[in-house]
Amino acid sequence: MRSLIDILELSTSELDELLSTANDIIANPKKYAHKCDGKKLATLFFEPSTRTRLSFEAAMMELGGNVLGFSEAASSSAAKGESIADTAKTVSCYADIIAMRHPKEGAPLVASMNASVPVINAGDGGHNHPTQTLADLLTIYREKGRLNNLTIGLCGDLKFGRTVHSLINAMSRYEGIKFVLISPDELKIPSYVKNDVLEKKGIPYSQTTSLEESMSQLDILYMTRVQRERFFNEEDYLRLKDSYILDLPKLKNAKADLCIMHPLPRVNEISVAVDNDPRACYFKQVLNGKYMRMALILKLLEEAAK
Repeated sequence: MRSLIDILELSTSELDELLSTANDIIANPKKYAHKCDGKKLATLFFEPSTRTRLSFEAAMMELGGNVLGFSEAASSSAAKGESIADTAKTVSCYADIIAMRHPKEGAPLVASMNASVPVINAGDGGHNHPTQTLADLLTIYREKGRLNNLTIGLCGDLKFGRTVHSLINAMSRYEGIKFVLISPDELKIPSYVKNDVLEKKGIPYSQTTSLEESMSQLDILYMTRVQRERFFNEEDYLRLKDSYILDLPKLKNAKADLCIMHPLPRVNEISVAVDNDPRACYFKQVLNGKYMRMALILKLLEEAAK
């Protein structure tokens, strides 16, 4: 049974296939309107979410399928102490495919080992968020027309940001990629990402604390919020939360075709004044997430049916 827990489980040819399907869905929505008639998606969200949960639900509905699930752990049997394994086995009796978000790293993997239907990791703690990365890849491809020869600035919380870790893993497989890692010292990229991905693969990168000094060289600027829920110490969060705020003056040296991205939700790290700048792509990213989740659901259900 094929699940998706980590973006690296998809080969570059499979990523290209998903991008192609998503672009076809955008061009021909009616062609896909009944592809999942009679199928059910279970959304098991043990952690708050707006975009990811609703985009999974919208994706399944636009494919003609139905949705069931819960949006917080307190409304599931986890509140009674049920294990992830038992939840996965149970929900497999009701649904054809599962999307799971959980605050604990590895929980969706445990679910996939016990479910009898495909499981999609919709975010596990500070670890992985593969479908956000699919949304990111489609956004970059549609804005830039390519996934190679790009300088990508990652700014903000690079330590706990699962979207950042997944994007580095995905983009590191394309040629001519360079990363500029912009963060406070306390929120630098984890050593396992730096050593096992960037250095192991010989991918050029630089680390800096200055967003302004990096701006002129970037093709992509990927902003992230400093995540209160990942901090053990409220004082540290309050000290670091406003480390980087992107506003129009900071964009004065940026390229005219810079693509500004953010996995959302934003708190105050991008000024609302930037929303009207043609380089702002973060709400396009939201829409692209729905299309890529549609493509992924189709792929996993087709493989499960073989």
